[in-house]
Amino acid sequence: MSAAQAPIDLQVAGNRLRLLAGGVERFDALIGMIEAATSSIRLLFYMFTEDDAGRLVLDSLIRAAARGVDVRVLLDEFGSGAIRPAFLDPLSEAGGHHCIFHPKIGRRYLIRNHQKMIVVDDRAAIIGGANINEHYLTDIGPQHWRDIWLAVDGPAVPELGDYFDALERWVRGPRPLIRKLRRIIARHSRGSGPLAWRFSGPMRKHNPWPVQIVKDILGARRLDIVAAYFSPSRAMLRRIGGVVERGGSARLVTAAKSDNNATIAAARYTYNRLLKRGVRVFEYQPAKFHTKLYIADDIVHIGSANFDFRSIYLNLEVMLRIDDAAFAAAIRSFVDGEVADSLEITPEIHARRATGWRRLKWAVSHFLVTSMDYTVTRRMNFVD
Repeated sequence: MSAAQAPIDLQVAGNRLRLLAGGVERFDALIGMIEAATSSIRLLFYMFTEDDAGRLVLDSLIRAAARGVDVRVLLDEFGSGAIRPAFLDPLSEAGGHHCIFHPKIGRRYLIRNHQKMIVVDDRAAIIGGANINEHYLTDIGPQHWRDIWLAVDGPAVPELGDYFDALERWVRGPRPLIRKLRRIIARHSRGSGPLAWRFSGPMRKHNPWPVQIVKDILGARRLDIVAAYFSPSRAMLRRIGGVVERGGSARLVTAAKSDNNATIAAARYTYNRLLKRGVRVFEYQPAKFHTKLYIADDIVHIGSANFDFRSIYLNLEVMLRIDDAAFAAAIRSFVDGEVADSLEITPEIHARRATGWRRLKWAVSHFLVTSMDYTVTRRMNFVD
């Protein structure tokens, strides 16, 4: 968080909500939660890497298990596939447990467990977009990521723990059928009011988080979308533009730098439609960008979901919907700071960029990132 931005630490419906926008801040909060645990730790991450940061987090989990804390770790095989099988053995030896979300041949092969969360003692939790990796947990260096976590302390936390337990049972079960996974997503995306958990996954229809964000956009007069990966459908682009057409305002903040240039090109493919409808578009400049944050009037959505095909229709994602005017105002001020560190893509700038060759690359990129896994598109260089 820049020096000009005040820390965000507010109470909503009896829950303390703290925005963790700095990499070192995130690392310290994560280690502090693990070290303070007395009964249980549930940790679920898409990416957990065998680097200095990952080893320090693992060492903290091992110490917790050794002192009798029930430690359970769930990782995605694609996101965490680079770690050696033996890396997690010391956790098992200390009494902890771990399992892997494995893709299977068939429909399940396309699904990624893209969620990031830790739940400690059913009293404190962290969600957001940053992975357990040294480049997400620092604020310096050319490879570091700009991202956020939200720390939640209070009565909303046990529901997230219940979801983790159901998902872990499904992963460990003898027949982890897709229809059973869909029931878990639907059953745990319940409640309304100031705080409500919304999950998404490979649902045929009524996908809880996408359905909710569409409703909130359709009713919004002021919309902010902060999405590192942005490649929604034309229908979703129309809904975003509709906020401006009915007299409101809409902003998009997305990436100028990433480890996946195809996603940047795919986002640029959408700019023309947005700009024509009066949506303001910004590309974040200082670092690689990985944030996922959405504000529709007084409603904030924060968690792991990008605004792209995979997050909306396929991946497992966790989002918290917060309906509170004071919290939304504070988060919108944070977005103002991100905008200040961004280049506004005006219609003139976009027109200068949009040569015939680039438009072709943008179109191809948009097709690929909505039809292929990011582990494939990451190898492609579609931005110049």
